[in-house]
Amino acid sequence: MRVRKAVILAAGLGTRMLPVTKVVPKELLPVVDTPAIQLVAEEAVRSGIQEIVLVISPGKTALLEHFKPAPELERALEEREKHELLELVRGATRLASITAVEQPKPLGLGHAVLQAKEAVGAEPFAVMLPDDIFDCDPPLLKRLLEIATAKDAPTVALLRVPRADVSKYGIVAATPEEEQIYKITQMVEKPSPENAPSELAIMGRYVLPPEIFGLLENAKPGVGGEIQLTDALMDLARRRPVYGYEYCGARYDLGDRLGFVTAQVAYALKRRELADNLRSKLRSLLDAA
Repeated sequence: MRVRKAVILAAGLGTRMLPVTKVVPKELLPVVDTPAIQLVAEEAVRSGIQEIVLVISPGKTALLEHFKPAPELERALEEREKHELLELVRGATRLASITAVEQPKPLGLGHAVLQAKEAVGAEPFAVMLPDDIFDCDPPLLKRLLEIATAKDAPTVALLRVPRADVSKYGIVAATPEEEQIYKITQMVEKPSPENAPSELAIMGRYVLPPEIFGLLENAKPGVGGEIQLTDALMDLARRRPVYGYEYCGARYDLGDRLGFVTAQVAYALKRRELADNLRSKLRSLLDAA
């Protein structure tokens, strides 16, 4: 299963991060100084992806603009000999071939994926949710692509979550096949804790075949009256094996206030020029609390 394209779903309203997302797309909120959507695009490119399709809502054109050249800014930085900043600005424009399609109304994750049908065509593709930032080595998507290729099968990322939190996620029942690799037998979107088949939750990375589009086109609205990707995946699992990979590494939910703040600290501590001073500041804050 050779995958060249990734679809990044960026059409959400960002209600969990209001009021800032009233005017700033949540996907452009920074992790230290890098927009979340750029971190996700960089993960895709490090995983071997060549083309990226952004699914955006009407009016969120700033997401695509971030990946386009900014001639005036670049000229000003070059004239002032700010070469490091110039390379940072140009870096986002050189990542991959990046295009955008619109999701006219927020009708669910499955509906958002469906909007990319024409751009993807009749080939397998990756789906990435920019709310989820994974700090993994190798990149999480790369590992999923390796498994999908080895199994010649759709593959999704899994995380074991507390039973009390299962109602926030799509939850699977699965049979272990290899270390960290499961064959999925059932999927339920946001079940109650007593009805959840396990604590294994589907996270924001998927490798899917093109036939998922036909399943989404024929899907009936599910939880919340939306077209659920989980329902289409379950239909797919009835036709062919679908696998899950329980990943190792850190995950930060940037759509959650605590997850967003935690990501800032974690990524800043990875920066040599920030780490020592940040540790000192954090100790001072904790002492004063």
